[in-house]
Amino acid sequence: MSLSLVRTRPAAALFAVCAGSLALWVSARVQVPFWPVPMTMQTFVVVALGTLLGPRLGMAAVALYLAEGAIGLPVFAGTPERGIGLAYMAGPTGGFLVGFLIAAGVAGLARGRGLLASAVIVMAAHAVLFVPGIAWLATFAGWQQAVAAGLAPFLLATLLKAGLNFALARAA
Repeated sequence: MSLSLVRTRPAAALFAVCAGSLALWVSARVQVPFWPVPMTMQTFVVVALGTLLGPRLGMAAVALYLAEGAIGLPVFAGTPERGIGLAYMAGPTGGFLVGFLIAAGVAGLARGRGLLASAVIVMAAHAVLFVPGIAWLATFAGWQQAVAAGLAPFLLATLLKAGLNFALARAA
């Protein structure tokens, strides 16, 4: 499906949003062995949705995914083992879920930009994802622990994912 069709046909846009939500659901289940905690591919997919679908549809796909989780579908990483629905969303990783929505919108700004601007925007999308995530996690564990557990272990992986997102955006 051409991305230009998504802009002109409501049915194609709806399909893209649903497919994006499904991709997020699957990416929550894909765990990459990583130290000190396993890593999922969700942040990669969130930024990819923004760069491929644009800010509006990318955010719509993430919002649909969050709504699915809010009503109790086991779409999030670690569900149903660590709870479902709003109880899961209010837990320690809830801020990262909010960050998903923001990151998809920021990543969508990379569409149609030059090489350097796209690279900066993709990196910014990954960075803004961590802001509400770390802030929320800090309410549970304190700032030092939030940074140590929720940011530091993921910096290298985030750089790799950002590189992959940038390559994907340029190819599309």
